[in-house]
Amino acid sequence: MSRSLFQAVLFLIAVSVADAAEKPNVLFIAADDLRCDLGCMGNNEVLSPNLDALAARGRLFTRAYCQQAVCNPSRASLMTGLRPDTLKIWDLPTHFRERRPDVVTLPQHFRKHGYFAQNIGKIYHNWRQDIQGDPASWDVPAVMHYATHGSDKPIVKGPLPPNSASDIKCECRDVSDAAYFDGRIADLSIKALRERKADNKPFFLAVGFWKPHSPFNAPKKYWDLYDRSKLSPPPNPEWPKDAPRIAWHNSREILGSPKPRELTPEAVMEIRHGYLAAISYFDAQVGRVLGELDRLGLRDNTIVVFWSDHGYHLGEHTLWAKTSNFELDAHVPLIISAPAMKQPGQSTETLAELLDMYPTLAEMCGLPAPTGVEGKSLVPALDDPKSTVEPAAFTQHPRPAYFNGKPDVMGRSVRTERYRYTEWREFESGKLVGSELYDHQTDPLETVNVAAKSEYAQAVKDCQKHYRTGFPD
Repeated sequence: MSRSLFQAVLFLIAVSVADAAEKPNVLFIAADDLRCDLGCMGNNEVLSPNLDALAARGRLFTRAYCQQAVCNPSRASLMTGLRPDTLKIWDLPTHFRERRPDVVTLPQHFRKHGYFAQNIGKIYHNWRQDIQGDPASWDVPAVMHYATHGSDKPIVKGPLPPNSASDIKCECRDVSDAAYFDGRIADLSIKALRERKADNKPFFLAVGFWKPHSPFNAPKKYWDLYDRSKLSPPPNPEWPKDAPRIAWHNSREILGSPKPRELTPEAVMEIRHGYLAAISYFDAQVGRVLGELDRLGLRDNTIVVFWSDHGYHLGEHTLWAKTSNFELDAHVPLIISAPAMKQPGQSTETLAELLDMYPTLAEMCGLPAPTGVEGKSLVPALDDPKSTVEPAAFTQHPRPAYFNGKPDVMGRSVRTERYRYTEWREFESGKLVGSELYDHQTDPLETVNVAAKSEYAQAVKDCQKHYRTGFPD
């Protein structure tokens, strides 16, 4: 190699290293089953100071929605930027690589453009699939990502402290944070941040916490933050008036199957208490990770994203857990905090979807726009919280909620600024078997289905136009 060519190569390498160093890092934090009204949305009952602080430094999207309210389809959609109908994934067992083996995931896109991508904890769905997570997405093997929630048993030195909880879905033991998955995930994430600090390469670090998903087994000190006698019962425990029964499910995650158990009022409140304790537990772990980000001096060049895969019912609408198209299941917390962002702490009411994160982060980091994705960049709302990105958001879920083979019925739901509109249609024939319309201006708890009321006929027509855009088939 000639001296001039050698110098040119050195110059190109130096430029490449400099460009890489200037790109912002991404800290991509996920929760599992965190409903929006209990995830930094101003609820006075839940104690989540670290999420509150993140929202104060970033942009809280108060109207963000998942694409399906169950783990695998939601996460597959988010990480590929494709809707469940495009992926043909509406169940827990099917891995997205079975449907789209060559799809470029969000972290893969970052890897292709010079980022070091790493996964600690639950980002993809896992354990039901032969493919463990998605190895192609990461530069190093993922850790603490392939397990079941039921395997999150306390690990302690010495005798195991007693469980003072009563319900089978609850556990209250006086143990350390590291006794359970999320405490150890925080430990590993802190270690990873220190390692990334030593690199001269931008990183995409995905940290997936397992809470507040059941079982509700936060360490005792987080239960002790709450006085159960002062907690609110479900505000709308009855089935919505005039709602089609196809919208219902058997709440098997909490109530069991095939014969669901009946919960006593005491059990209802213990589960609600346990859910809040689980939020405060994982919130503390988020705080530890963000604290280390600050201590290392990385916050000023790191985009922090926080999201949950879907929402959750805690006895509202007679339902428990997820797998519906109601607002409580579809609505998710989403926070994006970026260095030197405009109007930090100002929330936005623009409609957003989880699959929007792929094009959003690519644009924020100056990467080429991903091809073929179905989300929209939320950067306009990051620049101006009053801007509108999308006129509607789309969520769906099949019936049965957990099916074998093909579903019998698919429910597809449209959320506009004012309304939630859902159509339930036979999966094969497309025949309409039920519809719902909820007016969030007058009925934010979705207690009355007004789809058949004459005064809402125009609202139904308007929602149907959005429906045909979001669900063209």
